[in-house]
Amino acid sequence: MTGVSPAQFAPVAVIDRNGVDESIHFGAVVCLDERGDVAHAIGDPGILVYPRSSTKPLQALAMVRAGLDLPPEQLALVCASHNGEKVHLDTARTILAGAGLDESSLGNTPGWPLHEASQHGAIHDGVPKSPLQMNCSGKHSGMVATCVLNGWPLEGYLDPGHPLQQAITDTVPDVAGEEAFAVGVDGCGAPAHVISLLGLARAMRAMATGTAGESGLRIHRAMSNHSHMVGGTGRDVTAICTNVPGLMAKDGAEAVYVAALPDGRAVALKLSDGSGRGTATVLVAALARLGVDVSAVPSTVTETALGHGRPVGRIRALGFD
Repeated sequence: MTGVSPAQFAPVAVIDRNGVDESIHFGAVVCLDERGDVAHAIGDPGILVYPRSSTKPLQALAMVRAGLDLPPEQLALVCASHNGEKVHLDTARTILAGAGLDESSLGNTPGWPLHEASQHGAIHDGVPKSPLQMNCSGKHSGMVATCVLNGWPLEGYLDPGHPLQQAITDTVPDVAGEEAFAVGVDGCGAPAHVISLLGLARAMRAMATGTAGESGLRIHRAMSNHSHMVGGTGRDVTAICTNVPGLMAKDGAEAVYVAALPDGRAVALKLSDGSGRGTATVLVAALARLGVDVSAVPSTVTETALGHGRPVGRIRALGFD
């Protein structure tokens, strides 16, 4: 079984230190225009990747189609890799309570909040790692709530053969235009589907444009209007979506990012090293290449090189001129 190969990547970003370029990031990027055609690509847009958490909106789509009916801010959390701030944990608890459940029903891997202050607060208070605090708890709260709605067993809800996971797998070709190449295990324990970068862009585009139906539009509106639930304080996904009206975007582990607008423009990218550094800069450059107004996106989204604790260089995107 194959996956990514070096030949499928090309330079997409460079970081300098005091005016001297220090490191180059390689990646693959695909940009779709309003018609859904490839308007720009770097590397191989057909590269097969684990989108990781970038597929959370797709997973949520299957849940909504299976009857999950939540207010927008709660639905946004189902699509999130959240910070674990109080608002995120309280919202996950609300989703669970609505299904008659509590956090003991969550089967995802225990963790501490991604948000530094929230993590320090939990450690200070003697709160151990827990599934609720882990960034995927919104998705898992939606998953177990969907199981309750459909009379599906909670036990084994992360098994690829479970009715919930089968519904998610069946949703992949409907919006991505291709079957999953393979199914692995994500960091949180849920099945992780392998699809092409182009398929990932098409899937997000289908939700933003309405091609995926009202369920997809609900997810688009939730993520676009409640971007703090998708990420949180200090997160680039929240900063970008807050400042690009109508944009839905989702970051994923191993340096994956996907975004789409209601007019059909969409971007998906994967950096080869998986470190995540530079993904936000490349996403913003790709959106600008499609003519999206990114002027309001704060400069803090662009990562910097530090020297003795102060910025001495910055990341620049390559290949979008």
